Amino acid sequence: MKLNALRDNAGARKTRIRVGRGIGSGKGKTAGRGGKGQTARSGVAINGFEGGQMPLHMRLPKRGFNKPNRLEYVEVNLGRVQAAITAGRLDPKGDVTEARLVESGLIRRTRDGVRLLAKGELNTKLSFVVTGASKPAIDAVEKAGGTVSFVAPKSQPQPGPKERKRKTA
Repeated sequence: MKLNALRDNAGARKTRIRVGRGIGSGKGKTAGRGGKGQTARSGVAINGFEGGQMPLHMRLPKRGFNKPNRLEYVEVNLGRVQAAITAGRLDPKGDVTEARLVESGLIRRTRDGVRLLAKGELNTKLSFVVTGASKPAIDAVEKAGGTVSFVAPKSQPQPGPKERKRKTA
């Protein structure tokens, strides 16, 4: 084998088409870009434009609503609380408050409050003082011999325009 006899496989390299080099090349004059106008220029910015027809993304109906003043709760599962007790990070004596959950490292911050969820098992008798809890979570805590009591969320939702009108009238 000689180095000067080495070649690529057939079709491995594709030759570049030189555009705009005369009528005989087949890609002369407009170089395959069609006629004049925006699409013949560089920097075409017409994504979603349908020639003046209402674009698809505007024809489709709007859905959903994001409440601007909704409360954001931090969720804690019972299985994680039990794991923290087993690891010795959370003391089962006394009330398990939102502040104690932050101290133990179960949650980073409380936001508007803490909501207790039922994923996992709870074997320890605990007394929770939280902003909210799901029904299965309350049942699981009571089954283990504990209690769940509630406190008000940190920030109350602001009244909407209809409620404000009623209060002033």
